[in-house]
Order: sequence, then structure tokens, then C-alpha cells
Amino acid sequence: MENLIFGGGGTPFHSGGKEVPSDPIFGGLDTTSGALSYLGEAKQGISHRNHIYPQDAHPGQETALMVNVGDSVRADHLFAYYTTDGTDPCGSRGKAIQGFTVSFTRESSKWDPLIWGYREEWKGIIPPQADGTKVRYIIEAWDSLGDKSFFADNNASDSLQATRFSYLVDDLDTPTWAQDAIIYHLLIDRFYPGDETPGWLRPGSPWGFYGGTLQGIMDKLPYLADLGVTCLWLSPMWESPSHHGYDIVDYTVIAQRYGGNRKFQQLVEAAHSLGLRIILDFVANHSSDQHPFFLAAQTDRESPYGHWYCFTRWPEEYRSFFGVKWLPQWNLDYEPTRKYIIDQAVWWVKEYGIDGYRLDYVLGPSHDFWVDFRQAVKEVNPETLLIGEVVHGADVIRSYEGRLDGCLDFLLAQKIHQVFASTILGVEALDSFLERQERHFSKHFVLPTFLDNHDMNRFLWMARGDKRRLKLAALCQFTLPQPPIIYYGTEVGLSQERNIWTSDGYGHHVYARMPMLWGEAQDQDLLEYYRHLCAIRRENSVLRRGRRITLHLDAAKNTYAYALQGRGHADGEKEIVVIINSSEDVRSITVSLVPPGFPENTVLQDLIDGQSYKVRKSHLKLTLNPLQGVILTRAKA
Repeated sequence: MENLIFGGGGTPFHSGGKEVPSDPIFGGLDTTSGALSYLGEAKQGISHRNHIYPQDAHPGQETALMVNVGDSVRADHLFAYYTTDGTDPCGSRGKAIQGFTVSFTRESSKWDPLIWGYREEWKGIIPPQADGTKVRYIIEAWDSLGDKSFFADNNASDSLQATRFSYLVDDLDTPTWAQDAIIYHLLIDRFYPGDETPGWLRPGSPWGFYGGTLQGIMDKLPYLADLGVTCLWLSPMWESPSHHGYDIVDYTVIAQRYGGNRKFQQLVEAAHSLGLRIILDFVANHSSDQHPFFLAAQTDRESPYGHWYCFTRWPEEYRSFFGVKWLPQWNLDYEPTRKYIIDQAVWWVKEYGIDGYRLDYVLGPSHDFWVDFRQAVKEVNPETLLIGEVVHGADVIRSYEGRLDGCLDFLLAQKIHQVFASTILGVEALDSFLERQERHFSKHFVLPTFLDNHDMNRFLWMARGDKRRLKLAALCQFTLPQPPIIYYGTEVGLSQERNIWTSDGYGHHVYARMPMLWGEAQDQDLLEYYRHLCAIRRENSVLRRGRRITLHLDAAKNTYAYALQGRGHADGEKEIVVIINSSEDVRSITVSLVPPGFPENTVLQDLIDGQSYKVRKSHLKLTLNPLQGVILTRAKA
């Protein structure tokens, strides 16, 4: 998203004896003060926050609803009112007016120093439901000595105003192709103008148009196929007044400056013919203030579109994306608006055969909206991939299991930056993070990885231009099981001239969105390295589907090794061992190979440079240059 708000640094926090500055993309959530504020808010009042178990409900499973009651609310009764027919639930004091009831039991009462008071945990059980059932519910709490009710999470006093929660009961799995994907993320305006175009336009500022087109992407499909990517993620392409397109004016018309609808159809067909899938960047939370529905609503108070936006004081005051006036927020709790937005997304899947969506600012619309969105899209094509942008902590990201197929892994991106680019953390922090994250999320929930994107400083700039660090980070990224994303230009050395975060606290993201490098301007050595990584990943399914095991970790020397082992027979025959020297010194490293276990004298070969190493007494000894990594597998006989 064109994010003008996230960022501004933040207060440093301490980790392992080091002060670690906040990554601006999290807007302070990853600082001590930000985390305390968020946790304190979550523990006050009646808080549910979509905390259910299992997170992704299947037919025949009961579903537990978990609720926190803070010390600011006295409650001795909790009930949920739920429906299974898509209607809104309604009820009061334990009696359902619309739907069914669930009574909660108090699970525990705990003293919490963060709020300096007691908080209670309550649990209610919704019985098993049939495949395809949408369960929609609200949660009420009250004290029998009083006459006031509180509904989670907005603390409304009546069920008509209560926050609606929902989940979908189904057996749908994440599309099988997602785990094998190598995704290339490009901004259409900044990628390529086309072979028949003289060159880039020269706008008066970086915020202007540089002239990239859909024809330009078509002309470079051979380049992308040769690079080895399997999926293209395109920036918003609809009519919009900006270069980035996150302020959409018309969801049905592709901007003429890009080539229009017919050209996009040709691009989809050409990409599919080369085995490349297409993911679009869809914005459900807000539109441009030039959208005709918003103009109608702002001009005429009695307009049919008056309820489509969230006016707080018509016509000049309304909810918008982080207060940015030219990004007014849709009222997605209003059924006609919700249907319109979802219908637009469904149409592109049905009519153009696109393969998925990267969903912008998922935190804006409710979980209830995303349940409807997912159900509608999957009915057209269950293999449509839905990946969310959720810039938050792991607990919130996990709450989208069952609503989406996965979320972009901002948490890993931050850790990789801190270990390989800024070097404020060592490899032990990365290993600890990976171990815990692998246990936290379901293996069916996809977490695509990335080193940089359009809303943050480029990795190469953060690494002060050191391409060895970029290579090492990419080696790590491409040898982890989740699908990797390459941000356009990273593979050829495209960087930036200045920090996107300025002293005014705002993000000037255009500095990380400069035009793609072509021809002699490309770093051919780096490009060949990325081609090699893509080929290695495609040819070794254990990298995409294997189980990661830590083999070696030396925090003092900043060396690290892990193995990827197959979960099944097909993958298990070809273990991969990754060894990393993240220090600025030559390191001699001894790695124990139990597990995965290699017979004596087994020869392991580096898939990067072809060098061979021999296993002795279940150990491997080797010497790595500064900032060098190897990807080892059994040498061919």
C-alpha cells in the first residue's frame, strides 16, 4: 500500500543485550512502548479478537471461542449468539432473537501486571457444522447485578451495534501450486515501457509516471521465465490518478496508460502459455476520492451511495486510510457496498482467469468481510490464491487462517534485515525466530517471504550496497520452505539514493520504486546468482516442502547451518544442507550431520559453485569466506 503513516522509527527495544531499533514498517508495534499499549488495550474490556480454536474450522469439528474480560468490566454471564444461514445474529441476556445461543464458562482468573488488575478468560463452544456453513456470531457479557451489557470487541451496549465475527466451515486447502511458487513483484509503471517505446518518461518528480505498460511486461516475459520465477504479482492496474494505483477510481477498467482491458487479457494468456501465473493487487478497504460513488455521496446527501462510505460529518469528514483524505474508506458492513467490492474481485477471476490476489491492507475490513470474500472467490475457482498484507504481530496474522490462504511474512523480513543487512542481530536470533514461527502457524497457511517491497527501503540500500549481504540473505530466503518473492530490480542491483523515512515521520516510498534497470545497467553477476537460486529451488522439492532442522549454531562466530528433510518418500531421498557464514571473517566450521545422517565418505556438493566436501565421522568440516553460504546435496555418482 502507498503507506503514508506506518513508520517514523520508534523507540528502540532490547534483545540479547543489544538495542534493536524498530523497523518502521511496523509503526512502533515492535517497540516496548508500542507492544505494551497494544497488549494493554487487548486485555481491557470484553475482548475476543477472532480468537477461536481451531482457527480454520472443518466439518465435524466443534469450535471454541475464547474471550478475555478485563478488570474494567464486571461480568458473571457471557453468551454468544450465532447463525448458520448468513443472517445477522441477535440476542440479549442469554436469549437468541435471531439464531442460536452458546453459554460461556470461566476458564481462569489471572493477575496481570500489565493492566495492574485481574483479567478472566472465558470459553464457549459452537457445535460442529456441515461443510460450507458460514457461522456468524456476536458475544455479550453482563453482570446479573446490573442492567448494562457489553459486546466484544467494540463494547457496544446492544446486539445491533455489536462487532460481528464469523468463520467458514470447509475442507478447502491452500492451492497446491502456492508452495511451489517463486513470485516476482513488480510495479507496472516502473517495470518496462515496451520494446516499441523510446524509453522511460521524464516526470517532474519521482511521484510522476515513468511509462511502464502491460505491453512492457509482455515483452519481458521471456526475461522473467528465464529468471525462473513462476508467478507475477502486479501492482494495482485499474484507473487511478497515481503511479502506484492504490487509489482506485474504477474497478472494472484497466488504466489506459497501461494498455487497457484487452491488453491485460493478452498478458494473462501469454503468461499462462509460459507457465507463469498472475496475481493482482486488490484494494478492498478504500477507493480514490475521485471514485464516482464517493463524488456522488459527497455531492448529494440523499445519494444512493451515501451509506457506501463512512461519513462522520457529511460531507467533509469521513473515515479514510490512516486519515489520508484522498483515500476514503468503504463501508463494508453495508451489504450493497460489500457485495459490490466482492463482485469486482470475483469478476476478474471469472472473466480473465487470474490466479490470485495479494490483498492490500487486510487489517482494515473485518474478518467477517474476508470470510464472505473468500467464500465468493473460491466458489468460482478453489485454486485462486488469497494472500493478505497484515502488518502486525503473529497472533493477529494467525487469526486469518481459514479466512485467507496466507499472509506476507513481514516478521521474517524484519528479522532478515536485522541479521543480514543492518547486522544488529546475529544468526542465533534468526534461528530462534524460525524455530518458533514454524510451530506457531499451521503448515497449510502460506507465508511468502521477501527481502524488500514497495513500502520499505530496499535491502541493498539497507546493506549499504554490499551485494555479498544481499546474496547471503537471498540464499537463506530461497532455502526456507515458504515461497519466496523477488521485488523487481533486486535481482539486478536496483537500489535507491535516499532513505524513504524522513525526519517529518512520513514515508516517501517512491525512492524505493525507481524504474527497473535494463541492458548494461544490470548487475549480471547478481542476476546470474538469482537465476541459479531459482533453478535450485525448482529442482529440489525438499526446499519447498521439507522440514527444517538446525544442525549448527555458533553465536560468537556468527555461523549457522540447517538441513531440509523430506516429509515423504519423494522428498526424503535428497536432503539439503545449508551452511552460512554471516561474519566478516573467514570461518572454519564443523557441522554435525546427525540428523540428517550421511554415511561415511558421502560426498556433498555445493549447488552454488560445484565444490565438493566429504563427510567424516558424521561431521562435515569446511572453510567459508566472509559472508559466504553454501547449499549442499549428495554429489551425483
